[in-house]
Amino acid sequence: MTTYDEIKKECIELLKDERNFIANSSNFASLIYHRLKSLNWVGFYFVKCNQLILGPFQGKPACIKIEFGKGVCGKCAETANTIVVPNVHEFPGHIACDSASNSEIVIPLKQNGRLYGVFDIDSPAFNRFSDEDKTQLEELVKILIQSSKIEKIDNYYNPFE
Repeated sequence: MTTYDEIKKECIELLKDERNFIANSSNFASLIYHRLKSLNWVGFYFVKCNQLILGPFQGKPACIKIEFGKGVCGKCAETANTIVVPNVHEFPGHIACDSASNSEIVIPLKQNGRLYGVFDIDSPAFNRFSDEDKTQLEELVKILIQSSKIEKIDNYYNPFE
């Protein structure tokens, strides 16, 4: 069984020589998707023009735009706090991109007080995400942010304009 300590070591190694946030986000989503059990969607939404725009992900096609305050991702962006949902079917206004999803965790991407987006993970299992998952995934997101240059995306699509 994979431990979070193993994932952290792998994450640091994977991101150590690259600063591009889109490239790092892509590898980060893939790492989490393939190393944690019972997931069906892992990915990013970035803030652009007061809404969330789909970024790198693993899983089935997803909603492209989400308004702040809408669904779990939009609520996370609105509050800038991690949200753990044991049963998405009981979350008011849940946006069902994949009908197989039953639980979800969404972690804000923040640096220097600024919200850049959210990191979203869905599971087909109910109650998939524990307090330990929340703490460990927040730490992994910090590693991603510290490893990346998110102010400017090297003449590539800049989700932060």
